[in-house]
Amino acid sequence: MELDPQQDPFSGEAVRHLVARYGSPLLVIDAERVRRQYHRLAAALPGVDLHYALKPLPHPALITTLDAQGAFFDLATNGEVELVRRLGIAPDRCIHTHPIKRDSDIRTALSFGVTRFVIDNPDELRKFSKFRSRASLLIRVSFRSPGAQVDLSRKFGCDPEAVADLFRLAAELRIKIDGLSFHTGSQNADSAMMVKAVEVCRVLLQEAVAAGHAPHILDIGGGFPVDYLQPAMPIEEFCAPIRAALAQLPPAVRVIAEPGRYIAAPSAIAVASVMGRALRDGHWWYYLDDGLYGSYSGQMYDHSVFPVEALASGETFPSVLAGPTCDSIDVIREKLQLPKLDMGDLIVGRVMGAYTWASASEFNFFPRATVLALDRGRLLEATPG
Repeated sequence: MELDPQQDPFSGEAVRHLVARYGSPLLVIDAERVRRQYHRLAAALPGVDLHYALKPLPHPALITTLDAQGAFFDLATNGEVELVRRLGIAPDRCIHTHPIKRDSDIRTALSFGVTRFVIDNPDELRKFSKFRSRASLLIRVSFRSPGAQVDLSRKFGCDPEAVADLFRLAAELRIKIDGLSFHTGSQNADSAMMVKAVEVCRVLLQEAVAAGHAPHILDIGGGFPVDYLQPAMPIEEFCAPIRAALAQLPPAVRVIAEPGRYIAAPSAIAVASVMGRALRDGHWWYYLDDGLYGSYSGQMYDHSVFPVEALASGETFPSVLAGPTCDSIDVIREKLQLPKLDMGDLIVGRVMGAYTWASASEFNFFPRATVLALDRGRLLEATPG
């Protein structure tokens, strides 16, 4: 056992032990928190099949933990297909949701056994003419939410008014349409746009029947919020209006969702060490062995600001946390009040499972964080940066 099974792997004592053994920087994943997030969302959306979206944290330990809980999976690339194939995930528990695909992407997914795909325009629909006997499709509809942290309907999805033409074209090409999908954006402030999207899609599903299809799936996407610096709406409150809207769908419609951030983000912390310091204009600058080009990449790519804390105590001073690279933008946080830190002191970033290690680089040849996945004290996997 790496830790006492009763010990919180995110506690200061546990973090110090892990750094002493494995060095820093680290990304520590807690499988128990993965399970907790999954089951809390499942309870808030009863009857909805949760497909974990690999994009925010495609780590094997997280995927196998979710698989053991009966989760489904949302894939979007050949690399993600190969990862779940290697881990022994059943292909009939996966869906391929990238709306824009190369022929090789379709063939790779089909060779694994994934048969359900997403499209959002006529050209993508026509790509499936030669696969009509092996694949079925969901049409992605665009609903832009002004309250989302990341707009995912600007780049993908068709206008609701364009769906009828896609239904007709699919019927002409004899391509099977299983239903509709949407994604109102990542880290939604509330569920109002998701509710509107469900209501619009309910009508569109009826139009699909009139066009000769037998739609039986509605994919409501992701975007379920988590707490960062500010608390998010509790997931039970967030999902209550969605449940009410879903109750108006025909009983035969299977509802699926694509949570990524909600499951991954609270399930990991990032640990960095102070490798240098300087007093500049009355502020202590602390240079860490991880930064914006590493685990804190989500501050640039995902517009997230992560809660950070020092594993030290004492009188606090105006402070700045900077990353290790020679780039001047590599500054994690300013205007912090921190104790005076020494070389080797530790900084912990919380809620750092989503869009962190997954989008980190090795810019300036600083290696990505080592990933430690733990489950009740047992080390599941140690993945070098």
